[in-house]
Parts: sequence; structure tokens; C-alpha cells
Amino acid sequence: MLRLDDLALFVSTADHGSLSAAARKLDVSPAVASAALKRLEQQLDTRLFVRSTRSLRLTPEGEQFLVHARNALASLEEGRRQLAGGREDIAGLLQLSAPSDFGRNVLLPWLDELQREHPRLCIRLHLSDRIADLYRQAVDIAIRYGEPEDSSLVALPLAASNRRVLCGAPDYFARHGRPRQPEDLAGHNCLLYQLGGRVHDRWSFSEGRREQVVAVTGNRVCDDADVVRRWALAGQGLTYKSWLDVAGDIQAGRLELALPEYRGQATPLNLICAHRAQLSKPVRLLREFVQARCSTLLVGAPWS
Repeated sequence: MLRLDDLALFVSTADHGSLSAAARKLDVSPAVASAALKRLEQQLDTRLFVRSTRSLRLTPEGEQFLVHARNALASLEEGRRQLAGGREDIAGLLQLSAPSDFGRNVLLPWLDELQREHPRLCIRLHLSDRIADLYRQAVDIAIRYGEPEDSSLVALPLAASNRRVLCGAPDYFARHGRPRQPEDLAGHNCLLYQLGGRVHDRWSFSEGRREQVVAVTGNRVCDDADVVRRWALAGQGLTYKSWLDVAGDIQAGRLELALPEYRGQATPLNLICAHRAQLSKPVRLLREFVQARCSTLLVGAPWS
């Protein structure tokens, strides 16, 4: 197989009309250059240069091969530039909005990993459970649970099969027992989430084709989903959360599932933007990155 450094030396020798000049250009010794040229001629079984004590010129075969050698080296250099350019394109400012709990406890380490791979990418992260106004706020994209109410927005799935699960801390179950069916939640302290002035106190469960919605009550309500999760971790009550938000806690044993035989409310996670023109290379990369990691978390979901 022909060596690239031998091809480079051959082209440089033809360009300079001198083997010693080509050696200096490529920072190799004259002996190494002479050996490389000899090796190339042996592999091709063709004499490429006519040499004399004072001059060096290409043979007809050398002129013919020079065209192919130049093209081969140029093609490889273009490939290198494209690869480098692909990495360099992942740069600039990416402004995104994400829910408080998912953003703080799940997304943050993923973004750290993304920036380690693409250090020229700058991220401006807005954490809030309130839905960002993509037309007025300084936000390019939003990561949100559920479909957008505005049908003009573009929604691309990140975790389409995600659902809510009922869970609590081991300490809570040790003190209060476990519900055996959704109706049992009437006897438990349920930690409630509020958004836009509305308290989410109706939790839905399905078993086969049967679906039921249970009205729940509790002594704690917050408009920050991360606070509701922290209350659950502290053993203050039961929470009805997105699997993605609590998968790490459940896998670590900090939280345990209740009613695992029932399916909770569908809670798809989407990447949302105002129009498809915003799907730049960094945005597409972020989507693929988050989608792949969500898929890994969903493998352990109780309905999977």
C-alpha cells in the first residue's frame, strides 16, 4: 500500500524540481527523502524521475502519476477540513428554556458533557416551569412536557413514551404504608404542583382499558416542580412525577414506586421552537444528544 508521506514527498519534489529542496520543505533528511522516493518507485514498478548530478525531471510516467497523486492528497485534505469544520460548526450561543426539575437535576450534567465535547458552544439556560414565550423572550428553543398549546410552534419529540409515576421515599412508606390501589390515595399526603394558578390535584391511572382519575389532597403545594420532588425525597408525602425527573432517584433507592402495575398520565417531552429555520446544527445536535439519553432512562421505566 502506498504511503501518504511518500506521495507528499513525490509531489513536493516535482514542485521544487529538487529532492533536497523537498526534503527541507517536509523537514526530513535527504537520506530519508531518497529512500521514500525509491520505495514509491519500487511499489509502482515505475521510474518517476530522471536524475543527473545537476538536475531532476519527471519521466512521462511520473507526469502521468503526478496528476493522481495531487488529486489523492487534495481529496484527503478536503476530508480533513470537512471533519474539522463539522466540529467547528458546533459553536456560538444556544439559548434554551427547560422545566425546573428536569433542567436542574437531569439536563444540567448532560449539558456539561455536551460542552466538554464542543467547547466553543455557549449555553444560556433559562429554568422555569412557566412556558417561555418563544416570540418575545431571548430563547431559541424550549424543552417542555406535553404538546404546545400554540399549534404554530414546531414540536420535535425527545421522549414520546414518557409517563408520570407515583413514588415516595422509603421513610414515608415505612411510616404510612403503601397504597394498593388509586382509591387509597385518599389516606395519604399528596405533594401538589401548581402551574399558572392551577393546582394539579387530579391524578390519573390506567390498568388495561380501565382509566380512573383520583382527586388528591395534601398539606404542601408549590409552583416549582423541583421543590415538590425535594419534599418527596424528605419523606413528606407522595409525588406524581415524570419518570424522567425521578428515574435517577428511583434507581439510587432514594425514592420507590407505588402502584407500579398502573400506568400514569402520558407526559411526552418535546423540543419546541417557533419555526424550523431555528433548527441549526447546534440545536439538532442538542436534540439528538438529549433524545439518546432520555431513551436510556426510559429503558428502566415500569411500563417498558
